[in-house]
Amino acid sequence: MAEAAKLGPAARGRGAKSNRTGRFESLVRDVFDDGWGEDAEPAQILTQLQPMKSRTIIARNQSPDVGFDRSINPYRGCSHGCIYCYARPAHAYLGLSPGLDFESKIFFKPQAGELLAKELSKPGYKPATIHIGGDTDPYQPDEKHLRVTRQVIETLERYNHPFTIITKSALILRDLDVLSRMAARGLTRVAISITTLDRRLARSMEPRAATPGKRIEAVRRLTEAGVPVTVLFAPAIPGLNDHEVEAVLEAAAKAGARGAGYVALRLPREIAQLFEEWLQADYPDRARKVMSLARQIRSGEVYRAAWGDRMVGDGPVAEVLRQRFHLAVKRYGLDHPWTALDISQFQPPRPVSPQMDLFG
Repeated sequence: MAEAAKLGPAARGRGAKSNRTGRFESLVRDVFDDGWGEDAEPAQILTQLQPMKSRTIIARNQSPDVGFDRSINPYRGCSHGCIYCYARPAHAYLGLSPGLDFESKIFFKPQAGELLAKELSKPGYKPATIHIGGDTDPYQPDEKHLRVTRQVIETLERYNHPFTIITKSALILRDLDVLSRMAARGLTRVAISITTLDRRLARSMEPRAATPGKRIEAVRRLTEAGVPVTVLFAPAIPGLNDHEVEAVLEAAAKAGARGAGYVALRLPREIAQLFEEWLQADYPDRARKVMSLARQIRSGEVYRAAWGDRMVGDGPVAEVLRQRFHLAVKRYGLDHPWTALDISQFQPPRPVSPQMDLFG
């Protein structure tokens, strides 16, 4: 049972300020501050890892907004703790909170490589670019020793299967060997998410993600290794980080990025309350303004899920952001056309025949 507990002092190193109950729970436990713990140190919440028993690894979608129809998410939950993360509500399906549970109770797929090889070997499989990290970051801190994402990209390299990958972690540089080889054959591209160049804002909003400087450095090193890189200014939050769009794109372009994209702030389901709690705690002087602007880009609502405008919003505030972004893209040369990744090189795994067991 998830909690609706506000923890008083912020949990150290975490983004959410509470562990709000998921929308499917019938019982709510409300913890309150009775004043006795007024001088207590902020709680330290340890990350708990749990393996998932998965039968499949490739997720399919029919969304017209994302540009791919299949993806792989090696992890469920993300210890980066980004307060705005649109994947948070998925933890409610597990009976957990989209708040602190999402960033401290992480599920991973230990047999990701084997599952992927099995799916690629199916007789009816038709190759198309696979996107890695569409929901949660494939290079969150525990990937350093779990190496689940490494399994996935090694399997894709083994069979020359094209893929794209998105992250806000400098840990991606660990896999520069695979990425550079795949890029040389026209089989991969990377997107680096950079929301701000302000270290204070980044530390508050994305407490366990790489610093802005390390992300810019990742862009530079990937580019130098021949890996095509695009930068994503996502999310663009009116009244909080939207003034940085030009600065972020300029820094990314100087580091070698060839393309750019942006996504306007999205606050579906439980995220709206979690985000507002965070604003009130860390940026109380502008909380009211930010929430007002967030509604202005969603036709007066906190969120609208309509295809076509859910990524960019609508109305005058959203239009100004759109124009500024596209002008900056042209100014800094981030409008290079992308060549489609080459699916013709795919060599499917040979299915294992049970008859081979006779020769064991």
